[in-house]
Amino acid sequence: MIKRFYLENYLSFKEVDIEFKKGLVVFTGPSGSGKSILMDALLALFGIKDAKAAVSEVLLEDTKIENEIYDLGKDDDICIKEIKKDKTRYFFNNQSLSKKNLKDFSSSLVKYIHVKDNSDFHSEKLITFLDLLAKKEDKKFSILKSAYESKYHEFNTCQKELNKILADELKLEELKEFAIYEINKIKEINPQINEYEELKIIKKTLSKKDKIEESIKQSEEIFKFSSKVSKTLDLMDKNTSFFDEAINELTSIYESFADSLYELEDLDIEEVLNRIELLSGLEKRFGSIHEALEYKKKKEEELESYENISFSKHILEKKVKRYKIEVKELADDLSVFRVKAAKLLEEKMNYYLKYLYLSNAKVIIEEKNLDESGQDKVVFILNGVNLDTISSGEFNRLRLALLTSMSDYEINSNGILFLDEIDANLSGKESAAIATVLKKLTSKYQIFAISHQPQLTACANQHFLVDKNNNVSCVKELKEKEKEKEIARMISGEKITKEALVFARDLLS
Repeated sequence: MIKRFYLENYLSFKEVDIEFKKGLVVFTGPSGSGKSILMDALLALFGIKDAKAAVSEVLLEDTKIENEIYDLGKDDDICIKEIKKDKTRYFFNNQSLSKKNLKDFSSSLVKYIHVKDNSDFHSEKLITFLDLLAKKEDKKFSILKSAYESKYHEFNTCQKELNKILADELKLEELKEFAIYEINKIKEINPQINEYEELKIIKKTLSKKDKIEESIKQSEEIFKFSSKVSKTLDLMDKNTSFFDEAINELTSIYESFADSLYELEDLDIEEVLNRIELLSGLEKRFGSIHEALEYKKKKEEELESYENISFSKHILEKKVKRYKIEVKELADDLSVFRVKAAKLLEEKMNYYLKYLYLSNAKVIIEEKNLDESGQDKVVFILNGVNLDTISSGEFNRLRLALLTSMSDYEINSNGILFLDEIDANLSGKESAAIATVLKKLTSKYQIFAISHQPQLTACANQHFLVDKNNNVSCVKELKEKEKEKEIARMISGEKITKEALVFARDLLS
């Protein structure tokens, strides 16, 4: 529950510092006094609304939430703070966090019901609740649901593989032709590892052949003088071995080059250049000759798989058919449990709808296409008509009955509930009915509501008056006599009558 709320500099509010109790907390006050602004500021601390206050803070206790990420124990209090300067920052027990993470955390604790929200009646959410109820009623349901989810995963995986084969089959000839074309393009070139590098060396050598040969011819004169150099060194009593070795090494180099030129004499230079161009094209496309050969291997494997596609298709079709039968049987079994749970929910809702002056709600399980949740879709009918055609007042009361029924099964509990215009445009009788049901809900929720009607206000465990003077809003918790006066104002207007005071006193008692 929310224990304390602090607010600083938010529109018409300069400062708010109030403590809340368990149960139903109601805000009343003249139009334009700032009730909705105050509610929005509270919701902003849970990431539900945009933060606009300079500083706001909320202290939560008795949430019974454990969370390793935020180092939160079951009995720990929670402090959420928002500071807005150049940008808005949120803090969770002094840890900085994003608005999205704040909203994700709050979703398990805070529920906000407003006129435009119909998410409580979304089939996916209701299926989740019915499954929790079915599990609560019969432990066999958990085993059945796990079996369904496992089998559906196998069926879905197999179906996707078959769908791919069927799609490939439609363009099989085209795929075959492309694979053959790609394989043959590489085959025709028949590249070898390191061949490209070797050919580039040959090309470089051939391009300088004439220049090297001319240079060798001119430098060969050195060998004519080698004996004279050796003789001179002997006369000088110097060791000639270094010179002899150098001359021998030079001779070997010249002869080796001459031999390599002789080996290249039979090469067709045009053919070499064409070959280099072909290999260069492969290098540019694939990155290397090795990768080109790997691509060719992959395409050969694909071609082989295309040849075997009919066999694979036949095997998968048999598996999909078998899985579909097994999944359908498990889905039918799930439906039996869900129909029973829906009946329990329907009975409970109609019990509360009597208090809310509505009746004949039907919770119907319809069949849909199989998916990971099964084959069931939940549809609500009120007095024989779809929810799209009922009034906002009826919708609010139906939603309240649903929420109260769900809380009765102790599946949703220990939360904080914010209600937006829950009793707007209702008669006194209908408002009183809503008050009765909300009092029931306070066993599981701390409820915050802006009230338009005296009947709901009179049931509040805490009553706050929001007022505005000189464009500055303030909040005040009302005592017994003050409650009586405010309720009388709601009944008769700014000029409070004796009759209104008597009626207010009766409501409070």
